[in-house]
Amino acid sequence: MPSLILGPVNINSNSGAVNFGDTLNVSPKSTAKAFSGSGGGNTGNFVVTNNGANATNTLDANVTDQPMTANA
Repeated sequence: MPSLILGPVNINSNSGAVNFGDTLNVSPKSTAKAFSGSGGGNTGNFVVTNNGANATNTLDANVTDQPMTANA
């Protein structure tokens, strides 16, 4: 079904896919892995984050998280 956008669209940051309207299939063309602490990946026009002490576990023994085969 086609989309009807009646107001402004504000995209501050996108690391995925943004679709408006008909979409049959969405497949990633690239992958990345990031490690950030509590509230470290927040984006927006006005963000207030109140966190205590935290620790991020970066030990990841697997080789592949998202295989990119057949996503041409």
